Amino acid sequence: MVEKEDFNFVGVDKLGSYAINETVLAKHIDVITKYPLVKPEAIKEKGFKIVVDAINSTGAIAVPELLKALGVNESDIFILNEEVNGKFAHNPEPLPEHLNSLRNEVKQQKADLGIAVDPDVDRLCFVSEDGSLFGEEYTLVAIADYVLQHKKGNTVSNMSSTRALRDVTEKAGGQYFASPVGEVNVVQKMKEVSAVIGGEGNGGVIVPDLHYGRDALIGIALFLSMMTERKSVHQLRIQYPNYFISKNKIELENGINVSRIFDQIKTKYKNNPINQEDGLKIEFDKDWVHLRTSNTEPIVRIYAESSSPTTAENIAKRIMQDIKEAM
Repeated sequence: MVEKEDFNFVGVDKLGSYAINETVLAKHIDVITKYPLVKPEAIKEKGFKIVVDAINSTGAIAVPELLKALGVNESDIFILNEEVNGKFAHNPEPLPEHLNSLRNEVKQQKADLGIAVDPDVDRLCFVSEDGSLFGEEYTLVAIADYVLQHKKGNTVSNMSSTRALRDVTEKAGGQYFASPVGEVNVVQKMKEVSAVIGGEGNGGVIVPDLHYGRDALIGIALFLSMMTERKSVHQLRIQYPNYFISKNKIELENGINVSRIFDQIKTKYKNNPINQEDGLKIEFDKDWVHLRTSNTEPIVRIYAESSSPTTAENIAKRIMQDIKEAM
Protein backbone atom coordinates (compact mmCIF):
# COMPACT_ATOMS: atom_id res chain seq x y z
CA MET A 1 0.00 0.00 0.00
CA VAL A 2 2.82 2.38 0.87
CA GLU A 3 4.78 1.62 -2.30
CA LYS A 4 1.68 2.24 -4.43
CA GLU A 5 0.66 5.24 -2.32
CA ASP A 6 -2.72 3.54 -2.17
CA PHE A 7 -4.03 5.24 0.94
CA ASN A 8 -6.03 8.22 2.11
CA PHE A 9 -5.44 10.51 5.02
CA VAL A 10 -7.64 12.94 6.87
CA GLY A 11 -6.92 16.65 7.01
CA VAL A 12 -6.05 18.10 10.40
CA ASP A 13 -9.32 20.06 10.45
CA LYS A 14 -11.41 16.88 9.98
CA LEU A 15 -10.01 14.53 12.62
CA GLY A 16 -13.38 13.81 14.24
CA SER A 17 -14.29 14.17 17.91
CA TYR A 18 -14.17 12.38 21.21
CA ALA A 19 -16.55 12.12 24.13
CA ILE A 20 -16.01 11.39 27.81
CA ASN A 21 -18.20 8.68 29.33
CA GLU A 22 -17.83 8.17 33.06
CA THR A 23 -20.60 5.58 33.40
CA VAL A 24 -18.83 2.58 31.87
CA LEU A 25 -17.28 1.21 35.09
CA ALA A 26 -20.62 1.50 36.90
CA LYS A 27 -22.32 -0.41 34.07
CA HIS A 28 -19.67 -3.13 34.17
CA ILE A 29 -19.99 -3.49 37.95
CA ASP A 30 -23.78 -3.56 37.68
CA VAL A 31 -23.61 -6.47 35.22
CA ILE A 32 -21.23 -8.32 37.55
CA THR A 33 -23.42 -7.88 40.64
CA LYS A 34 -26.37 -9.26 38.65
CA TYR A 35 -24.43 -12.28 37.36
CA PRO A 36 -26.31 -15.42 38.55
CA LEU A 37 -23.44 -16.91 40.59
CA VAL A 38 -22.53 -13.64 42.34
CA LYS A 39 -24.11 -13.23 45.80
CA PRO A 40 -24.02 -9.60 47.01
CA GLU A 41 -26.39 -10.23 49.91
CA ALA A 42 -24.38 -13.18 51.23
CA ILE A 43 -21.13 -11.20 50.80
CA LYS A 44 -22.63 -8.31 52.77
CA GLU A 45 -23.73 -10.62 55.58
CA LYS A 46 -20.27 -12.17 55.79
CA GLY A 47 -18.70 -8.78 56.65
CA PHE A 48 -15.39 -9.36 54.89
CA LYS A 49 -12.38 -7.21 55.75
CA ILE A 50 -10.21 -6.88 52.62
CA VAL A 51 -6.82 -5.37 51.72
CA VAL A 52 -6.18 -4.42 48.07
CA ASP A 53 -2.82 -3.67 46.45
CA ALA A 54 -3.71 -1.39 43.52
CA ILE A 55 -0.06 -0.46 42.61
CA ASN A 56 -1.06 3.18 41.86
CA SER A 57 -3.06 2.19 38.80
CA THR A 58 -6.65 1.61 37.67
CA GLY A 59 -7.29 -1.06 40.29
CA ALA A 60 -7.46 1.78 42.82
CA ILE A 61 -10.56 3.03 41.00
CA ALA A 62 -12.25 -0.21 39.94
CA VAL A 63 -11.71 -2.67 42.81
CA PRO A 64 -13.03 -0.52 45.73
CA GLU A 65 -16.11 0.41 43.68
CA LEU A 66 -16.78 -3.26 42.98
CA LEU A 67 -16.30 -4.26 46.62
CA LYS A 68 -18.73 -1.58 47.82
CA ALA A 69 -21.29 -2.69 45.21
CA LEU A 70 -20.91 -6.25 46.50
CA GLY A 71 -21.80 -5.13 50.02
CA VAL A 72 -18.36 -4.80 51.63
CA ASN A 73 -18.30 -1.91 54.11
CA GLU A 74 -16.10 0.97 52.96
CA SER A 75 -14.46 1.00 56.42
CA ASP A 76 -13.41 -2.64 55.86
CA ILE A 77 -11.62 -1.93 52.56
CA PHE A 78 -7.92 -1.04 52.89
CA ILE A 79 -6.13 0.14 49.75
CA LEU A 80 -2.36 0.01 49.38
CA ASN A 81 -0.82 2.23 46.68
CA GLU A 82 -4.09 4.01 45.87
CA GLU A 83 -2.77 7.12 44.10
CA VAL A 84 -3.63 6.67 40.42
CA ASN A 85 -0.50 8.16 38.89
CA GLY A 86 0.91 5.26 36.86
CA LYS A 87 4.08 5.20 38.97
CA PHE A 88 3.87 1.58 40.06
CA ALA A 89 4.79 1.06 43.70
CA HIS A 90 6.60 -2.14 42.74
CA ASN A 91 6.96 -4.44 39.75
CA PRO A 92 3.33 -4.63 38.56
CA GLU A 93 3.25 -8.39 37.97
CA PRO A 94 1.28 -9.99 40.84
CA LEU A 95 4.06 -12.46 41.68
CA PRO A 96 5.10 -13.63 45.20
CA GLU A 97 8.26 -11.53 45.36
CA HIS A 98 6.24 -8.35 44.74
CA LEU A 99 3.50 -8.93 47.32
CA ASN A 100 5.28 -8.70 50.67
CA SER A 101 3.61 -5.38 51.60
CA LEU A 102 0.19 -6.85 50.88
CA ARG A 103 0.92 -9.97 52.90
CA ASN A 104 2.10 -7.93 55.89
CA GLU A 105 -0.89 -5.59 55.72
CA VAL A 106 -3.36 -8.50 55.62
CA LYS A 107 -1.88 -9.83 58.87
CA GLN A 108 -1.67 -6.38 60.47
CA GLN A 109 -5.30 -5.54 59.68
CA LYS A 110 -6.45 -9.07 60.61
CA ALA A 111 -8.16 -9.09 57.22
CA ASP A 112 -10.02 -12.05 55.71
CA LEU A 113 -8.36 -11.65 52.34
CA GLY A 114 -5.77 -9.77 50.31
CA ILE A 115 -6.30 -8.93 46.64
CA ALA A 116 -3.60 -8.02 44.11
CA VAL A 117 -4.35 -6.94 40.55
CA ASP A 118 -2.13 -5.84 37.67
CA PRO A 119 -2.30 -2.35 36.10
CA ASP A 120 -5.22 -3.05 33.74
CA VAL A 121 -7.08 -5.26 36.25
CA ASP A 122 -7.23 -8.42 34.15
CA ARG A 123 -4.88 -10.52 36.30
CA LEU A 124 -5.74 -11.42 39.86
CA CYS A 125 -4.23 -13.19 42.84
CA PHE A 126 -5.12 -13.59 46.49
CA VAL A 127 -3.44 -13.61 49.89
CA SER A 128 -4.91 -15.77 52.67
CA GLU A 129 -5.85 -14.41 56.09
CA ASP A 130 -2.59 -15.74 57.58
CA GLY A 131 -0.50 -13.84 55.01
CA SER A 132 0.24 -16.93 52.94
CA LEU A 133 -0.08 -16.75 49.17
CA PHE A 134 -3.09 -18.45 47.62
CA GLY A 135 -1.02 -18.88 44.47
CA GLU A 136 -1.49 -17.07 41.17
CA GLU A 137 -1.98 -20.42 39.40
CA TYR A 138 -4.83 -21.26 41.78
CA THR A 139 -6.94 -18.16 41.13
CA LEU A 140 -8.52 -19.79 38.09
CA VAL A 141 -8.63 -23.22 39.77
CA ALA A 142 -10.72 -21.98 42.72
CA ILE A 143 -13.08 -19.86 40.63
CA ALA A 144 -13.54 -22.69 38.13
CA ASP A 145 -14.29 -25.05 41.02
CA TYR A 146 -17.04 -22.70 42.19
CA VAL A 147 -18.53 -22.26 38.71
CA LEU A 148 -18.46 -26.03 38.03
CA GLN A 149 -20.37 -26.70 41.27
CA HIS A 150 -23.28 -24.75 39.79
CA LYS A 151 -22.82 -25.23 36.05
CA LYS A 152 -21.59 -28.46 34.47
CA GLY A 153 -19.26 -28.10 31.52
CA ASN A 154 -15.76 -27.91 30.10
CA THR A 155 -12.78 -25.75 31.01
CA VAL A 156 -9.73 -24.37 29.19
CA SER A 157 -6.35 -23.02 30.23
CA ASN A 158 -3.08 -22.69 28.37
CA MET A 159 -0.50 -25.47 28.23
CA SER A 160 1.79 -23.79 30.74
CA SER A 161 -0.90 -23.60 33.43
CA THR A 162 -1.29 -25.97 36.38
CA ARG A 163 -2.81 -29.43 36.07
CA ALA A 164 -5.01 -28.62 39.09
CA LEU A 165 -7.66 -27.14 36.75
CA ARG A 166 -7.89 -30.47 34.95
CA ASP A 167 -8.27 -32.24 38.31
CA VAL A 168 -11.17 -30.09 39.53
CA THR A 169 -12.82 -30.20 36.10
CA GLU A 170 -12.76 -33.98 35.83
CA LYS A 171 -13.92 -34.32 39.45
CA ALA A 172 -16.95 -32.20 38.54
CA GLY A 173 -17.69 -34.39 35.51
CA GLY A 174 -16.40 -31.97 32.86
CA GLN A 175 -13.62 -32.19 30.32
CA TYR A 176 -10.45 -30.11 30.38
CA PHE A 177 -8.79 -28.74 27.24
CA ALA A 178 -5.39 -27.07 26.84
CA SER A 179 -4.72 -24.24 24.39
CA PRO A 180 -1.55 -22.57 23.13
CA VAL A 181 -0.27 -19.79 25.41
CA GLY A 182 -2.00 -16.42 24.98
CA GLU A 183 -5.41 -15.01 25.87
CA VAL A 184 -6.66 -15.05 22.27
CA ASN A 185 -5.76 -18.75 21.96
CA VAL A 186 -7.54 -19.61 25.21
CA VAL A 187 -10.66 -17.79 24.00
CA GLN A 188 -10.59 -19.56 20.65
CA LYS A 189 -10.37 -22.97 22.35
CA MET A 190 -13.11 -22.01 24.83
CA LYS A 191 -15.43 -21.23 21.93
CA GLU A 192 -14.51 -24.49 20.17
CA VAL A 193 -15.34 -26.67 23.20
CA SER A 194 -18.15 -24.51 24.68
CA ALA A 195 -16.23 -24.03 27.94
CA VAL A 196 -18.14 -22.59 30.91
CA ILE A 197 -14.96 -21.09 32.42
CA GLY A 198 -11.37 -20.65 31.33
CA GLY A 199 -8.27 -18.51 31.59
CA GLU A 200 -4.56 -18.66 32.27
CA GLY A 201 -2.34 -19.60 35.19
CA ASN A 202 -1.13 -16.00 35.44
CA GLY A 203 -4.32 -15.09 37.34
CA GLY A 204 -6.42 -14.41 34.25
CA VAL A 205 -10.06 -15.51 34.55
CA ILE A 206 -12.44 -15.60 31.56
CA VAL A 207 -16.18 -16.02 32.18
CA PRO A 208 -17.66 -16.51 28.69
CA ASP A 209 -21.31 -15.70 29.40
CA LEU A 210 -20.16 -12.35 30.80
CA HIS A 211 -17.59 -11.60 28.08
CA TYR A 212 -14.64 -13.31 26.37
CA GLY A 213 -11.80 -11.47 28.07
CA ARG A 214 -9.70 -11.78 31.22
CA ASP A 215 -11.42 -9.82 33.97
CA ALA A 216 -10.24 -9.56 37.57
CA LEU A 217 -13.50 -7.90 38.67
CA ILE A 218 -15.74 -10.88 37.88
CA GLY A 219 -12.99 -13.06 39.37
CA ILE A 220 -13.16 -11.15 42.66
CA ALA A 221 -16.96 -11.28 42.73
CA LEU A 222 -17.07 -15.04 42.12
CA PHE A 223 -14.30 -15.74 44.64
CA LEU A 224 -16.03 -13.73 47.39
CA SER A 225 -19.32 -15.49 46.56
CA MET A 226 -17.54 -18.80 46.98
CA MET A 227 -16.02 -17.62 50.27
CA THR A 228 -19.48 -16.99 51.74
CA GLU A 229 -19.72 -20.80 51.94
CA ARG A 230 -16.20 -21.34 53.37
CA LYS A 231 -14.47 -20.86 56.72
CA SER A 232 -11.31 -19.16 55.45
CA VAL A 233 -9.21 -18.59 52.34
CA HIS A 234 -6.41 -20.75 53.72
CA GLN A 235 -8.82 -23.63 54.38
CA LEU A 236 -10.05 -23.34 50.80
CA ARG A 237 -6.51 -23.41 49.38
CA ILE A 238 -5.39 -26.56 51.18
CA GLN A 239 -8.27 -28.57 49.74
CA TYR A 240 -6.77 -28.35 46.24
CA PRO A 241 -4.01 -30.62 44.95
CA ASN A 242 -0.60 -29.06 45.48
CA TYR A 243 1.43 -28.74 42.29
CA PHE A 244 4.70 -26.89 41.79
CA ILE A 245 5.88 -25.31 38.55
CA SER A 246 9.57 -24.84 37.80
CA LYS A 247 10.12 -22.01 35.30
CA ASN A 248 13.40 -21.90 33.37
CA LYS A 249 14.86 -20.67 30.10
CA ILE A 250 17.82 -21.39 27.81
CA GLU A 251 19.41 -18.74 25.59
CA LEU A 252 19.80 -19.74 21.94
CA GLU A 253 22.88 -19.18 19.85
CA ASN A 254 22.48 -17.48 16.47
CA GLY A 255 21.39 -19.82 13.69
CA ILE A 256 20.14 -22.59 15.98
CA ASN A 257 17.42 -24.72 14.33
CA VAL A 258 14.86 -25.03 17.14
CA SER A 259 12.58 -27.30 15.09
CA ARG A 260 15.41 -29.82 14.74
CA ILE A 261 16.08 -29.69 18.49
CA PHE A 262 12.40 -30.23 19.28
CA ASP A 263 12.29 -33.15 16.81
CA GLN A 264 15.20 -34.83 18.59
CA ILE A 265 13.53 -34.41 21.99
CA LYS A 266 10.22 -35.65 20.58
CA THR A 267 11.96 -38.78 19.29
CA LYS A 268 13.62 -39.40 22.66
CA TYR A 269 10.25 -39.23 24.47
CA LYS A 270 8.13 -40.79 21.73
CA ASN A 271 6.49 -43.21 24.19
CA ASN A 272 5.05 -40.31 26.23
CA PRO A 273 1.92 -38.28 25.36
CA ILE A 274 3.10 -35.28 23.30
CA ASN A 275 1.30 -32.10 22.22
CA GLN A 276 2.83 -29.87 19.50
CA GLU A 277 0.16 -27.15 19.22
CA ASP A 278 2.46 -24.66 20.95
CA GLY A 279 6.08 -25.71 21.02
CA LEU A 280 6.38 -29.12 22.65
CA LYS A 281 4.56 -30.45 25.73
CA ILE A 282 5.46 -33.87 27.13
CA GLU A 283 3.48 -35.64 29.85
CA PHE A 284 4.91 -38.03 32.46
CA ASP A 285 1.95 -39.59 34.32
CA LYS A 286 0.70 -36.54 36.29
CA ASP A 287 3.84 -34.48 35.62
CA TRP A 288 4.56 -32.46 32.48
CA VAL A 289 7.11 -30.23 30.80
CA HIS A 290 6.38 -27.53 28.21
CA LEU A 291 9.01 -26.12 25.85
CA ARG A 292 8.28 -23.08 23.73
CA THR A 293 10.28 -20.38 22.01
CA SER A 294 9.81 -16.73 22.91
CA ASN A 295 8.31 -14.36 20.35
CA THR A 296 10.51 -11.50 21.58
CA GLU A 297 13.81 -13.05 22.75
CA PRO A 298 16.22 -15.74 21.43
CA ILE A 299 15.31 -18.18 24.20
CA VAL A 300 13.44 -21.41 24.85
CA ARG A 301 11.23 -21.38 27.94
CA ILE A 302 11.00 -24.64 29.89
CA TYR A 303 8.13 -25.01 32.37
CA ALA A 304 7.81 -28.26 34.34
CA GLU A 305 5.15 -29.21 36.88
CA SER A 306 4.93 -31.94 39.53
CA SER A 307 3.41 -32.55 42.94
CA SER A 308 6.99 -32.28 44.25
CA PRO A 309 9.11 -29.14 43.71
CA THR A 310 12.24 -31.30 43.54
CA THR A 311 10.73 -33.50 40.83
CA ALA A 312 9.62 -30.45 38.84
CA GLU A 313 13.16 -29.04 39.04
CA ASN A 314 14.67 -32.38 38.02
CA ILE A 315 12.36 -32.75 35.02
CA ALA A 316 13.29 -29.24 33.88
CA LYS A 317 17.01 -29.92 34.38
CA ARG A 318 16.78 -33.17 32.42
CA ILE A 319 15.05 -31.49 29.48
CA MET A 320 17.48 -28.55 29.58
CA GLN A 321 20.34 -31.04 29.36
CA ASP A 322 18.61 -32.72 26.40
CA ILE A 323 18.36 -29.31 24.66
CA LYS A 324 22.04 -28.54 25.31
CA GLU A 325 23.07 -31.91 23.92
CA ALA A 326 20.89 -31.37 20.84
CA MET A 327 22.46 -27.93 20.28
